[in-house]
Formats: sequence, C-alpha cells, structure tokens
Amino acid sequence: MFTGIIQGTGTIISRRSVGGGQSCEIETSFVFSDPEEGESVAVNGVCLTAYRIGSRRFTADVSPESLARTTLGELAVGRQVNLERALRLTDRLGGHLVSGHVDCVGRLASLQHQGDFTILSFSVPREVDRYIIEKGSVAVDGISLTVNDCSPGRFSVSIIPHTLQATTLGRLRNGGAVNIEVDIIGKYVEKLLGARHDPASGTAVINPAFLAEKGFY
Repeated sequence: MFTGIIQGTGTIISRRSVGGGQSCEIETSFVFSDPEEGESVAVNGVCLTAYRIGSRRFTADVSPESLARTTLGELAVGRQVNLERALRLTDRLGGHLVSGHVDCVGRLASLQHQGDFTILSFSVPREVDRYIIEKGSVAVDGISLTVNDCSPGRFSVSIIPHTLQATTLGRLRNGGAVNIEVDIIGKYVEKLLGARHDPASGTAVINPAFLAEKGFY
C-alpha cells in the first residue's frame, strides 16, 4: 500500500526480456535506507517487487499483465519514473490510499498555466470515469492528486510548482500516456451496492416490500 507522495525519481538504466515480461534496473535519486529484499516499490504508480537492492538502485520484474495494462512497456532506457516505497503503519498518510494496481492508461489532453500553477487535463476511458469525482483523489503516475473538475471521459488537476519539479509531470507533453488509479474505496462501495440486486432479474433486493417484510413499515 502507498500514499501517492513521491519520494523521488529514478532512471531506467537497463531492461531485458524475461519469460514474456521484462526485468528493469532502476537508479534512484534517493538512498534506500533499511532496504528489504522483496519489498514493494511503486514505479510510476505500478506496484513492483524490488530485489538486488543497492543504496541507489534496484531491479524489478514487470509481468506481461502489467506491460499490457500500464505505460511501463513504453518506457525506454534513460526515461525517468516516479518512485515511492511501501507505506509503514507508523507513516503519515499524506496523500490517499493507493494500491499500486493501475486501472487504466490516460492521456494528457491539455496543459494550461495559471500563474505559478499548472492545470493538467487528462482523458480516460468512460468505464472508469464514474469513480472520479470533483475534489476526490486520483493517482496519476503514482502521484496523489485532487480532482479540480470532471466530465465524461475527462478530469483536470492543479499542480503546484514543487510537484511539477519533484516528479515526472514537468516533462509530460500533450498526448503523453500516464497510469491512472482511481480511489479504491469507490470501487468497493460500488461492488457492495451491486450485491443488493438480484443478478437474475436486476431488481433491488432491498426494496419497500423487503423492508415491510422485515418490520420496517
């Protein structure tokens, strides 16, 4: 589990094919303190298992599923990525709960400057935009951001100068692909509410007749 607060960036220094997936070696901009072989690291918002961990580099394998559903397959040697180590229970939850399981790939639709701030608008598949709400949270390439506004298939966020400089967002250009993870709580709520409907008929299981039968009327 992560929070979407990026600890630093990394640079892909090598990658090779491994059994249908890929193995990537990443050099970090920060020192890995107390590294644990096999710990989780979010790379552009994708939860990966780190091994061969040095003070400023690690290796991670990317599965065929992750290559197909995220932007990691498009990143060449030399590209920078956002990095976040897994959350400890004693850490501050500065962003929001991020699982590292990407929901879709979005694309930068527009970029506008408002003084020192930058407004980024992203296009996303319609099947995920229902989980994105105004003033809610969304992870873009692993970065926890607050949604300014949203419309069908699109949402925008306001980026402060620090985030633009400390992450890869400052290098993003129109049409650029990003990993999107929506708020996990919304997906669970939808799943639980769906259980209130009869799968055969599609009618609500909890309805006035049900409540009357149970003595609520």
